[in-house]
Amino acid sequence: MHALVALLLAATLASGRPAIVSKPIPFDAQRRAETARYAQRHYGLSTWRLSRPKVIVEHYTASTTFSSAWSTFASDVPDAELHELPGTCAHFVIDRDGTIYQLVALNTICRHTVGLNWTAIGIEHVGTSDASILRDPRQLAASLRLTLWLTQRYGISVANVIGHSESLTSRYHRERYAPWRCQTHGDWTHADMQAYRARLAALARSKHVALSRVGGPVASGC
Repeated sequence: MHALVALLLAATLASGRPAIVSKPIPFDAQRRAETARYAQRHYGLSTWRLSRPKVIVEHYTASTTFSSAWSTFASDVPDAELHELPGTCAHFVIDRDGTIYQLVALNTICRHTVGLNWTAIGIEHVGTSDASILRDPRQLAASLRLTLWLTQRYGISVANVIGHSESLTSRYHRERYAPWRCQTHGDWTHADMQAYRARLAALARSKHVALSRVGGPVASGC
């Protein structure tokens, strides 16, 4: 038994998987059906499943507690901005003390970034600005560890680790509903994401992990 535990621990350390606390939001058959209909309307995909994600999108919650963010994502109601179901959500939320919570399974589409939900993992950070997160050693360290692990797990290039504000220039952006085609948010500005990606690359070097740099932004047309 001790040998098995040691092997599992060694595998975890080798993968670089950070400590993650499971705190799932309700995602029942109704919400999955709403997600599949959303994916059909906006991406031409009749599925609620996230398959082979290509993008990681960094966000901040615009709130100061994990509990308020969890409650917002758990309530499957039309969002206040775009008024559509399913409710918004993120796969992960990183609290200010560095605790990483997983809210949604990684095989499930989560609605966090218009045009990219079909292929993107969403990471929210409790806080009111990306600059404050960059200045918070515990929260930033946890974010970088999680993001690095996800890039390795799914073969995601550092160029496809983006802030929400960079969504329109992602090569994977697609939006079938014309009024939403140029919709994005201001969180995690390009300048702050440049700093974040540099820190991510430095962490990868320190762990002797190869980080792909394939791809990059494209013209948005917006």
